[in-house]
Amino acid sequence: MGKRKVKSEEALKKVVLPSTNDVIGVASKVLGAERFLVKCKDGHERLCRIRGKMKRRAWVREGDVVLVSPWDFQYDTRGDIFWRYRKNQVEWLRNEGYL
Repeated sequence: MGKRKVKSEEALKKVVLPSTNDVIGVASKVLGAERFLVKCKDGHERLCRIRGKMKRRAWVREGDVVLVSPWDFQYDTRGDIFWRYRKNQVEWLRNEGYL
């Protein structure tokens, strides 16, 4: 497949914002088997897994800012990672007050 090429600045500006149930967090520890310990903005530390659709599309490392969807039945402790923000998107989130 190769690396993606940025063809315009408009492609960089598309940012996925959290909806009512989603939380922004920082991947703090890699646990293996597509699982991470994520410190979320709402004060909880969740054990999160990478959603299946995202497993081979994006690589998540420690320190990356991610978007987490908490589970319905274990809201405070578990969740799914479904988006990883890039560096320019993290700067935009900081400037807009989301982080």
